[in-house]
Amino acid sequence: MTVYVDDVRHSFGRMVMCHMWADTRGELLAMALRIGVSHRWIQEPPNASWVHFDISLRKKALAIKAGAVLTDKYGPVEHTARLRGDQAKLDQIARIRAEQPKERLL
Repeated sequence: MTVYVDDVRHSFGRMVMCHMWADTRGELLAMALRIGVSHRWIQEPPNASWVHFDISLRKKALAIKAGAVLTDKYGPVEHTARLRGDQAKLDQIARIRAEQPKERLL
């Protein structure tokens, strides 16, 4: 089981945010507690596509230091496709990644 953070950068006021999610809700909430993110900020259906937190880049660094895996911008789509068993979407993501030049994440 794993916690993930992506390399997206969304502005929220003066902060820059990314996403944090996990294979299980329990693991996600444990990481949130560990890095100081209030559970009240959890995003989940029907208001979000998947269960996750929007976290600041400072919290992202803490999560990575605590063992979270850094993914690219397709990580959340890949995660939801896995949950749904959508092999066609997983194949599409793999093709897109293979066609892109390797970029440094962070």
